[in-house]
Amino acid sequence: MKDMAELIKEYGYITPEIAAKNGISKYKFYKYVRENDLEQVEHGIYIPQDEWVDELYVLHKRCPNAVFSHNEALYFYGLTDREPLVHTLTVYSGYNAHRLTADGRCKVYTVKKELLDVGKVFVKDNCGNEIPMYDLERTICDLVRSRSTIDIQEFLPALKAYAARKDKDLNKLFEYSKLFRIQNVVRKYMEVLL
Repeated sequence: MKDMAELIKEYGYITPEIAAKNGISKYKFYKYVRENDLEQVEHGIYIPQDEWVDELYVLHKRCPNAVFSHNEALYFYGLTDREPLVHTLTVYSGYNAHRLTADGRCKVYTVKKELLDVGKVFVKDNCGNEIPMYDLERTICDLVRSRSTIDIQEFLPALKAYAARKDKDLNKLFEYSKLFRIQNVVRKYMEVLL
């Protein structure tokens, strides 16, 4: 069994669940938190005060069903140079996203439950932690689906950057576009750009 310090070193943070799995009682957990001035960054997630908070990873731990998407994915894949001001996530329809959006740090999109995992991959964020994010083609589908709410000065350059990429997979893009019923719109944009 590992002690609290070892667990924090391994995970970068500590939760009551992680402590319990390692035989540490809630009493000992909270006593350690108080005595070591750990900072609560989200409900049930604590880090040492001098640690850098990996916001994306904390959000993933807070809401494991959510997938990073839209502006977050566009920035990650280099399709825009604008770093997102708010984190963008996608959850399934009916999921109560109020707690995610309440503080204004997140924008949440919804899809049918059966479409949530389409194009979902795990990528390493800037801190080296694995987080769920949509792949390149799903990101383009999300961009096209949300085109009425996305600034045109961001929309067109992102599509052009995708069209210029060597690692694009047009077959996968058209396969996804059929699932989201946007194949005619995607085809029209790609015909112009390619």
